[in-house]
Amino acid sequence: MRDSSSLARTIVAPVLLGIVALALWQLLVVLLDVKPFVVPSPVAIAGSFGASLPTVVQGALVTGGNALVGLILGSVVGIVFAIIAALVRVVDELSAAVIAALAVVPIVALAPVLYSMFGANVETGRQLVAAIAVFIPMYLNTLRGLRQVRPVHRDLMTAYAASPWQTTRYVTLPGALPFLFTGLRIGSSLAVISALIAEYFGGPVGGLGKSITTAASSSNYSLAWAYVLGAIIVGLVFYCATLALEMLVTRRHRPAT
Repeated sequence: MRDSSSLARTIVAPVLLGIVALALWQLLVVLLDVKPFVVPSPVAIAGSFGASLPTVVQGALVTGGNALVGLILGSVVGIVFAIIAALVRVVDELSAAVIAALAVVPIVALAPVLYSMFGANVETGRQLVAAIAVFIPMYLNTLRGLRQVRPVHRDLMTAYAASPWQTTRYVTLPGALPFLFTGLRIGSSLAVISALIAEYFGGPVGGLGKSITTAASSSNYSLAWAYVLGAIIVGLVFYCATLALEMLVTRRHRPAT
């Protein structure tokens, strides 16, 4: 009974809210005679989405692929660097200024620089933009989680003559999992957003970002919103995948009572 009510709150309630919001959107567009260049109706967007589905899927694969590479790269580097910073205090102190600088670097300025470094005919610049965006929350959340270990647990591992790596593997990392997955969920959304925005500033032709600008510049606003819908779907897929991974891993590492 409890599982069914939880399922209703998690899935059914957001779906119903989305349906109500779309119905109100459609109603307001019709009643107020809102022009398509301001905002198209959901019906028009759905029509363009269905008519251009192969193109939307192709762009989603490009953007999603870049976001996935950036998510994996940024997550791995962020976790490894956080572990090193937790073990070696001087690394944490020396890297604080670098992390703060990376956190405020705008993607608008970063993407063209990376295109000039790696070439505008490859996807490397977009992938690195996504990786940098993911690295920040992964590093900060993982490092915070690694510092949550209770002193009694550290003392117990010291009494067993455990090495710093053994303490990290068997005590610190399992305790940091909730923080790590919080960073991963944030990073999954940032990866898609960053990869999408990076497509606005050059690089190969392809991806949802390029498609949005092309459709908007030709005044095909419903098609532009159809590509936006494709980007939203990609972001939801990434978020739901990381959420499912979190539920799977935390269930297996749940402490026995």
